[in-house]
Amino acid sequence: MTQTDETADRARRQEPIRVLIVDDHALIRRSLELALAAEPDIEVVGEAGDGQEAVEIADRLLPDVVLMDVRMPRQSGIEATRAIKSSVPSARIVMLTVSDEEEDLFEAIKAGATGYLLKDVQIDEVPDAVRGVHEGQSLINPAMAAKLISEFANMSRKEAERPPQLPVPRLTDREMEVLRLVAKGMNNREIAKQLFISENTVKNHVRNILEKLQLHSRMEAVVYAVRERLLEIT
Repeated sequence: MTQTDETADRARRQEPIRVLIVDDHALIRRSLELALAAEPDIEVVGEAGDGQEAVEIADRLLPDVVLMDVRMPRQSGIEATRAIKSSVPSARIVMLTVSDEEEDLFEAIKAGATGYLLKDVQIDEVPDAVRGVHEGQSLINPAMAAKLISEFANMSRKEAERPPQLPVPRLTDREMEVLRLVAKGMNNREIAKQLFISENTVKNHVRNILEKLQLHSRMEAVVYAVRERLLEIT
């Protein structure tokens, strides 16, 4: 069975991934819609031209994945991300950006975004990006992950006097190892190679970490771990 056949078979066995596209440029929305429309396991359920409209549509349609422009009129992508994560916490939000150097991305991740997608990405890579975040992966490269962790570590040091607000769930030693490697921006394959375990085992560890911490994405777990001082990152 080819990869295309496997995708089609998976689409018949489960509900398609529901995607909301948010960008103030109609041409970009159209390009993303065309890239996703041909995929049997993905359905574009709505589009929005600004953050305020995105929040209203997300509340109504409950998308699985939101592709969110960072800078938009009326309400920014960061503000919309914060609102959507509050009302639809299961939604995975990916920021659309022209550069991974934008300072706004720090705020976006803190607001609950799962990662970013550069607007000059190859259009045929978009469906796999959507599938990846839907399965719990983070679209953040190692360089950006390092910047984010440094930022969160600074925040953690500033809050050093603040005690943890809730009892911290206990992670196993192996789960902590996996979490540290996730914090370095490694994907499942790289973590498996580093720890000499299978990719499925890594996936199981990540799932257990998210369940214990009651979070929805890998990056949220890293942010939580730094904030609660489970990870000591300098």
